[in-house]
Amino acid sequence: MEVAVAPVARGLRAGCQRLRYGADSGRKWILQSKQTSFRFCSTGMTLDNINKPVIDRIIRVDHAGEYGANRIYAGQMAVLGRTTVGPVIQQMWDQEKDHLKKFNELMVAFRVRPTILLPFWNVAGFALGAGTALLGKEGAMACTVAVEESISEHYNDQIRTLMEEDPEKYKELLQIIKKFRDDELEHHDVGHDHNAELAPAYSLLKTAIQIGCKAAIFLSERI
Repeated sequence: MEVAVAPVARGLRAGCQRLRYGADSGRKWILQSKQTSFRFCSTGMTLDNINKPVIDRIIRVDHAGEYGANRIYAGQMAVLGRTTVGPVIQQMWDQEKDHLKKFNELMVAFRVRPTILLPFWNVAGFALGAGTALLGKEGAMACTVAVEESISEHYNDQIRTLMEEDPEKYKELLQIIKKFRDDELEHHDVGHDHNAELAPAYSLLKTAIQIGCKAAIFLSERI
């Protein structure tokens, strides 16, 4: 992490942190020490001028979703990690780790408390990943398709919400969510490319998982 320090009023100092997607990313955020007020450098998005309930809800549920996705892939790797599909699952998991890291940073910066359900998602996510992987690689990929489709649709809902709020103010948060949505859609397509639809009772399995995802989203936004 690179930190650029600049003087502010009364001798206090602020640090500008670069949160990166990759080596050539240049998105920047500032943490102002005077009021520990976080803002995006280019948009002036601060704790004082955002719609705090909306941003809290978005960051909390997205953090929970990425946490759950990490646990699902951990469960899949526990069962299928040494098979031919292991590297494919690992690659998707690595992207989810990056997503979770970003939301961990945003949780701190925007002072958002995590959902109290994280211990449950820890166990439930791993169990879902391992359980579907025990059906074979097709079962694991069916789980991936169901979950990533639900998450990408949810990200689209959040994008619409932020666009209605103030697309300029929330520009960089929108960029993060759009980037992650595109990653989830890629994972969804990978699942289809690896024969997700050949999983036992595919339609029933997909529907059941997506009902669970919708319930998890509803609860994690609120508690």
